[in-house]
Amino acid sequence: MDAVPARARGFVAAVALSAVLCLLPLPVAHTPWEATALLAALYAACEHAVRRRFGGTFYPVLLAGAFLLPPAAAALVPVPAALLSPVEHPPALLRRVWRAAQPALAVWAAARTHRALGGEDAVLGSDFPSALLPAGAAVLAFCLVLTALDGGLRAAAGLVPLRRAWRGLLARSPAPVAVHGLAGLMMAVLWRSPYGPVAALLVLLPMGVSWWVFALYHRERAAHQATIRALVQAVDIKDGYTRGHSERVGHASVLIARELGMDEDRVEVLRFAGILHDVGKLGVPTRLLRKDGPLTPEERRIIELHPEYGHQMVRGISFLGEARAAILHHHERLDGSGYPYGLAGDRIPESARIVAVADAFDAMTSTRCYSRARPVEAAVAELERCAGAHFDPRMVGALVRALRRSGWHPAVTADEPAYGTAPAERTPSTGAPR
Repeated sequence: MDAVPARARGFVAAVALSAVLCLLPLPVAHTPWEATALLAALYAACEHAVRRRFGGTFYPVLLAGAFLLPPAAAALVPVPAALLSPVEHPPALLRRVWRAAQPALAVWAAARTHRALGGEDAVLGSDFPSALLPAGAAVLAFCLVLTALDGGLRAAAGLVPLRRAWRGLLARSPAPVAVHGLAGLMMAVLWRSPYGPVAALLVLLPMGVSWWVFALYHRERAAHQATIRALVQAVDIKDGYTRGHSERVGHASVLIARELGMDEDRVEVLRFAGILHDVGKLGVPTRLLRKDGPLTPEERRIIELHPEYGHQMVRGISFLGEARAAILHHHERLDGSGYPYGLAGDRIPESARIVAVADAFDAMTSTRCYSRARPVEAAVAELERCAGAHFDPRMVGALVRALRRSGWHPAVTADEPAYGTAPAERTPSTGAPR
């Protein structure tokens, strides 16, 4: 308990007190206790199964409670699940209180919104089209409360500055919660129909299957990320001069791709391309990567094999898609003077042309053991000077426009702050390490 900041404990206590106040107007004689208990037990079972097998939270039963029960009774539905669920990290009591209070407030707000808009009568009359508007408003209220409380806890715990505590939280929640809300509405309508609660439970079957598929997707995505992290860490260990460079090239590649209007799936692939562009250095002798002084022609030829090594390493990783071509061709130049195959113009894959610009830009704006970082303006001027010969002017222009909006914050990537002769290779125009 002592490890949790006092402000965070105070925030959780305030949220818990607010949840208790929501329960005070509970009319004991007129509360549908049987339905409340059944929904609470069902939610506890679903939460246990979902958290244990897939991770995450399962909201359809909670939202069905918001559509079926009075607000105070609906606020009781998540409490047993939160208080009885296992807690993996201390402090257990504080976490249980938070898990109970946060959804209790959210479902109470949803139920109040739903009733205020006449949703109870629409559900009771099985008037499904008319029930959509109050249900949608209830789902929005549910999302807003969850988001407000999540952001408040992040700020109170000191995890992020107050001005950034809610950034991005609301944008991620409406779509999945809306699907859960639709399932909850279907449960509520069937519950009030002549078929009763048993028919309502059938709604959970397709939801369970879809949740399982969704969880498998996220597990696969997590495995992809772990694979990439392992490869990048291996490169960083082998070549300390470029530590952190891969992640920044991935970020710059994303800036260019988004500026060009590419869809998010392709943007993600280009992020992978930027992060893994130098993975082939694992096949280059460490003594060459860390050599102090100029390389011999033979040593340069060995280092120039690293794009091919990288392509061989990742060609069996199907989820990388066109990132594999970027890894192979990111040292090609528009005028045909690059390597490994001397491709020119449009024969160079678009992904490789993006990563080439991102790579050169970060190399110029990062402090290395053999050179100080150039100002962003100087690096941009150099890229523009080489556009059309070494770099694709479209990609250079996209990066310049993105930098005007978001800026750039180069970091020291070398282990040592000393400056001297350049180890390894540099291109004549940009000084970017190769």
